[in-house]
Amino acid sequence: MFDEYGIPRGVELDEAALPKLYHFVYCSRAAEGVDDAEVSRIVETAQRNNFAHGITGVLVFGSGVFFQWIEGPAAKIQNLIAILHRDERHYDIVSLSQSEEERERLYPNWDMEKVEAEDIRLVLEDALENADDKNNRATLTRILEQLDAGPLGRG
Repeated sequence: MFDEYGIPRGVELDEAALPKLYHFVYCSRAAEGVDDAEVSRIVETAQRNNFAHGITGVLVFGSGVFFQWIEGPAAKIQNLIAILHRDERHYDIVSLSQSEEERERLYPNWDMEKVEAEDIRLVLEDALENADDKNNRATLTRILEQLDAGPLGRG
C-alpha cells in the first residue's frame, strides 16, 4: 500500500495501483567553495526536509559536478526545482529528465542519499536491473546513455 506521497507501506500493490509521481533529474556545476563538507550539509538538510514532503532521491557529487534524481508529489518536486534554481551553491543546471507518471519509486527508502561520483553508473545500473516499471527502465536507460556521451562517460 502507498501513503499519500507514493511511498510504499505494507503489502505490495499491482501496477494498476501505482501512484502518480513526478521526477526531476539534473546535473549542475558546483559554485566555488563548495566542498565535501558543504555537500554533507546539503544532504543532511535534504533528508530532514524531503521526508516531511514525501520526496526521495539520490545526490552525486564529484569533480565539481552535481547529479541528482528526485521524485515525489508533483507540487512538492516543482517547488523544490524552484528552490534549486535559486540556490547559489551551484549553477548551469541541465535538466536530463522530468515528467509525471504512474510508476514505482526508484529510491523508496532514500529521503536523500549521497553517492560518490565514481559509483553513479553502478547505482543507476542497479536501479535499472531492479526496476519493474517500464517508465523507470526507459528513463534510466536514457540517463545512462547521456552519461556515456557526456563528460562523466566511460571515457
